[in-house]
Amino acid sequence: MNETGLAPAADRSKWIALVVLCAGFLMIILDQTIVNVALPSIQTDLHFSQSNLAWVINAYLIAFGGLLLLVGRLGDLIGRRRIFLAGLTVFTTASLVCGLADDKGLLIGARFVQGVGGAMTSAVILGMIVTMFQRPSEQAKAIGVYSFVAAAGGAIGLLAGGVLTQAINWHWIFFVNLPIGVATGILSTRLLPNDDGIGLEKGADAPGAVLLVASLMLAVYTIVEASTYGWGSARTLGFGAVAVALLAGFIGRQATAANPLIPLRIFRSRTVTVANLMQALMVAGIFGMFFLGALYLQRVLHYDAIEVGLAFLPVALGIAGMSLRFTAQLMMRFGAKPTLLAGLALVAAGLVVFRSAPVNAAYVTDLLPVMLLLGVGAGLVFPSLMTLAMSGATPEDSGLASGLVNTTQQVGGALGLAVLATLATTRTGTLQAHGASAATALTDGYHLAFTIAAALVVVAIAIGLALLPSNRTAAVVSLPEEDVFLKEAA
Repeated sequence: MNETGLAPAADRSKWIALVVLCAGFLMIILDQTIVNVALPSIQTDLHFSQSNLAWVINAYLIAFGGLLLLVGRLGDLIGRRRIFLAGLTVFTTASLVCGLADDKGLLIGARFVQGVGGAMTSAVILGMIVTMFQRPSEQAKAIGVYSFVAAAGGAIGLLAGGVLTQAINWHWIFFVNLPIGVATGILSTRLLPNDDGIGLEKGADAPGAVLLVASLMLAVYTIVEASTYGWGSARTLGFGAVAVALLAGFIGRQATAANPLIPLRIFRSRTVTVANLMQALMVAGIFGMFFLGALYLQRVLHYDAIEVGLAFLPVALGIAGMSLRFTAQLMMRFGAKPTLLAGLALVAAGLVVFRSAPVNAAYVTDLLPVMLLLGVGAGLVFPSLMTLAMSGATPEDSGLASGLVNTTQQVGGALGLAVLATLATTRTGTLQAHGASAATALTDGYHLAFTIAAALVVVAIAIGLALLPSNRTAAVVSLPEEDVFLKEAA
């Protein structure tokens, strides 16, 4: 026996299973970023209009964001391993169809199905991690590995997408998923613990499921289309109101149903609720920054796709260094809250520095400090947020908590990107109308977006300072009704 109380072979098998889970998750994260890099090639090859091209992204986001909570809960009911394997199968098969697509409609349809598979795979991973790793020190390390994949995968995807698109063609950004998906599926059947779930009858609420999926899909659709129709348009406001009404109907249904699909008890934990709110604000800022920062490098500094990926590589390295090595130790020593707030402060500082990058920025002096601040900060933030957001996860509800974490991340990211991109575009258009050069107008628009992104992170800091409990610990007892922390001996 070792210090974890497990036989060495069983202990080793558990960590290998974590690697397998994260390999499947990395495939999902990489795919989201890689496609962004390849969009110009896809547009040229399949003759997309600019407006239709957005649906290569939007079709995926609508399915992915709309289903995360539902499939996370289904994992609790019928088995998280079963949902994970089914999601891998759907995602890998849809990736093959995407790679073979020679028609716009087929590609968009396959991307929607890919989103379904991505939601099924992603929604249950954190739930499996917190049930496999229950000791605080182990759980902190395992969540650090997961957080590295979640946060650094986007930066790695920028580089991988550029290499694949330029060296071969855009079809291979989808074909590369096939060997990863097949290998992960085979290893998962051998290594992941089998769980039967608590039984479908414990949450067999079909009307609730319809209300939940309809509200979330409509909300994501409204957000991604707002940049086309305007935030104040009747279309955006009308669809947004319907999405809110459907969500309110779902909450009312869950409060009265005999066997609710989503037990509302998970929101009784102040830590869980506040952590998810902070995550939505943080990713709204940082995800929008990644997208607009890549555009700044391409359209103002004239970097090619590979150079953009290399420029963001320090972010991935910073996240790796912190989340894989130091963040778990810091959380165990000082607690998740101080570690989270320190990381958010670094992220906000990085965004403030980015807003000062000039039209003729030099990478080493103007951009590298930004990448290092963001990398180290995100490496502290994501493991801390994941730990706090999973604090109310009982074995029966861990899939739900995992789906909630992913849902707030996706909705926050989509909303942040839509708002920041709209503000940047409006600012750029105004300046160009007054005679500013294209480069100056674009840069000023991006600066405005980075300023708003920094403000969102500062708001998250303020919420954390005011509302998060101050327990000096990194891991939490799985009690959804209250915030009780498991403490390591000091």
